[in-house]
Amino acid sequence: MPTLPTALDPTAPAYASHRAATLAKLAALQEAHAGALAGGGDKYLARHRARGKLLARERVELLLDPDTPFLELSPLAAWGSDYPVGASMVTGIGVVEGVECLITANDPTVRGGASNPWTLKKALRANQIAYENRLPCISLVESGGADLPSQKEIFIPGGALFRDITRLSAAGIPTVAVVFGNSTAGGAYVPGMSDHTVMIKDRSKVFLGGPPLVKMATGEESDDESLGGADMHARTSGLADHYAVDEHDALHQARRVVARLNWRKAHPDPDPETVQEPRYDQEELAGIVPGDLKTPFDPREVVARIVDASDFDEFKPLYGTSLVTGWARLHGYPVGILANAQGVLFSAESQKAAQFVQLANQRDIPLLFLHNTTGYMVGKEYEQGGIIKHGAMMINAVANSRVPHLSVLMGASYGAGHYGMCGRAYDPRFLFAWPTAKSAVMGPQQLAGVLSIVARASAAAKGQPYDEEGDAALRAVVEQQIESESLPMFLSGRLYDDGVIDPRDTRTVLGLCLSAIHTAPVEGVRGGFGVFRM
Repeated sequence: MPTLPTALDPTAPAYASHRAATLAKLAALQEAHAGALAGGGDKYLARHRARGKLLARERVELLLDPDTPFLELSPLAAWGSDYPVGASMVTGIGVVEGVECLITANDPTVRGGASNPWTLKKALRANQIAYENRLPCISLVESGGADLPSQKEIFIPGGALFRDITRLSAAGIPTVAVVFGNSTAGGAYVPGMSDHTVMIKDRSKVFLGGPPLVKMATGEESDDESLGGADMHARTSGLADHYAVDEHDALHQARRVVARLNWRKAHPDPDPETVQEPRYDQEELAGIVPGDLKTPFDPREVVARIVDASDFDEFKPLYGTSLVTGWARLHGYPVGILANAQGVLFSAESQKAAQFVQLANQRDIPLLFLHNTTGYMVGKEYEQGGIIKHGAMMINAVANSRVPHLSVLMGASYGAGHYGMCGRAYDPRFLFAWPTAKSAVMGPQQLAGVLSIVARASAAAKGQPYDEEGDAALRAVVEQQIESESLPMFLSGRLYDDGVIDPRDTRTVLGLCLSAIHTAPVEGVRGGFGVFRM
């Protein structure tokens, strides 16, 4: 086998420096994750428990098969906004009765589980993942509906949530709702539109309008139970398909629903006995990316620590050397890998990438993009050499490729290079970032410098003196702004990725994603690419 060699020296000062910088960023990441785990805070956690209720993540844990992983998605949603980190919802992929499912759970300790704009974005992303990968969808519901002060940002786009449930069902993807408390107003349509609905005695409350609204709208006096309780919906309206006596029973019944789905993956899982671990220590992934992203690093060192047996067949190794491409297996699944080596994408790298993407589509092999790029090369020589049309060729291939894509932002991911390497706008099935990553239209210094040059030229054209002190101050402000907006927690808070992960967990995370991907058919495009400019 073509085992990748390694030149990484864990005893070298450079490695120690890189590792220390990464661990510092991981500490900040863990602090942010702790904010999501804290939910609404001690007061509301205590109140929730005093009512005899399980927390959102406890419900998820009891739903899952014992000793199986849960890949939480978008845990930093709303980070840096006016809303709590996590966006009052838990989403992720886990195994229930041997079936990989997309699970969502409202966190009722955060404003009663009410949905804010970031909750909506997070839920819509979860539905997209369920649909693309054909994952049965289980909703653990306890929500007061929309966060009314932000209704202007929720009401119009929020209807897509109910559209998604019906489209999942129409595509033959099962949907299950388990109602633990309130599911009111628009939230009532989640159990109403799901294929299977479980409600809990004296707990579940499902109605379009609660007693106060009914009183205001019709003058009718009513109570929660007669208006929307589990007993009424089980005996009278027929909305409840399963009637549980408590939360544990409801989760048990949800598991039984999944057990009876007769659900089968499109592709069988690889035999775990045949999967070989990488030859190099995955712990060393924490010391590969330099603290200063201007310093290049060899992505083969990353590949060698995530693919099976560190076995990698490189494609065109002597051509377009700033982009490493090749074939491997990861947890037994075949993958084609594109990894930036020296940061810049030239014409040769772009053409190499386009051919490689086409080959992966011919062979029905998913693609993994490992980002560390400052973008496509600029300058007179490169413009005359056709960098625009060659970069467009790469972006064309990536945009029209139909095999599943996974992206991991390891270092820089700037400009059109972010697009060519399958950034968020190009719909990768999953996209994760390392805490060492940065992404923006360009680097902070370059962007501030461009603004400075434009302002200086404008002043010269008007015959006006240029304010050097003002220029320096403006550049400092712009650099600081772009730097803060390019950091992974900022981007993750806006759901531009599916989570910021510890580099040492990369193989595990990608393995879980590849397993989920193979629930749906993996098929490449056959002749459906756009026009390649030659």
